[in-house]
Amino acid sequence: MFKYFLSAISCLALISSCKVSNHPKSYPYVYIQGDARESKKWKLVWQDQFNQTSLDTTKWTRISVGTADWNRHMSTDDACFAMEDGKLILKGINNPDLTKDPRPFLTGGIWSKGKFAFQYGRVEIRAKLGSAQGAWPAMWMLAELDKYGKYPKNGEIDIMEHLNFDSIIYQTTHSYYTLDLGQKTNPQHGGTAKINAGEYNVYGISWYPDRIVFQLNGKDTFTYPRVEGVDKSQWPYDQPFFLLIDQQLGGSWVGKVDQKQLPVEMIIDWVKVYQ
Repeated sequence: MFKYFLSAISCLALISSCKVSNHPKSYPYVYIQGDARESKKWKLVWQDQFNQTSLDTTKWTRISVGTADWNRHMSTDDACFAMEDGKLILKGINNPDLTKDPRPFLTGGIWSKGKFAFQYGRVEIRAKLGSAQGAWPAMWMLAELDKYGKYPKNGEIDIMEHLNFDSIIYQTTHSYYTLDLGQKTNPQHGGTAKINAGEYNVYGISWYPDRIVFQLNGKDTFTYPRVEGVDKSQWPYDQPFFLLIDQQLGGSWVGKVDQKQLPVEMIIDWVKVYQ
């Protein structure tokens, strides 16, 4: 009996050590990577293949209008979204009815806030980007639980941003450290990678307790490390983040929108998260 008891305890310990994700009781939709998983093979823990006829609202919410450059033209209107051939299409369009909404153009976007978030792991998004003057498609991440306070204290991870007709994407981190303290080179907080925007590419990151490795089509492009001996705000990336994917238009960075070049679309094939 005693030998059986010891064997059972050993098995439980082994199962616990192999567990991919933990879920806090208060936030069961949050995937906290198991201890020492970063040294083991990735396992798929969450995905969306967009094979259904409508957006899976257990995983995503349409992004509503806000006051920042990135969301001031966001709309939940059906005209900004489509599901076709196993793909999600996010659109930037000329506003078809200015009597209901005075904004000249509208954009579609989704986020997993309150439905899925994860701490450490790998995310990959296969997508094809549309180009137009003023087009600003983005895939990025924000903190789910606001551990350190209001933005930008919790940080931001920009998996991919594309401007206009560029042949590059931007992959960046933002935080109180980089924005308010101006520490953008200690360490370098962003990089670029060459793409053909009109083709499908896989955009992603591998996120560890001590670094964020940005990737394109499975190849490492830029690494943002955790640095010792600097202000602690340099690394707010020790908490769960949720995903945002949106077809933005206009703003101080991307420039004025040429409405004659609309509509513009970002086509999402799938999203996969590993831990």
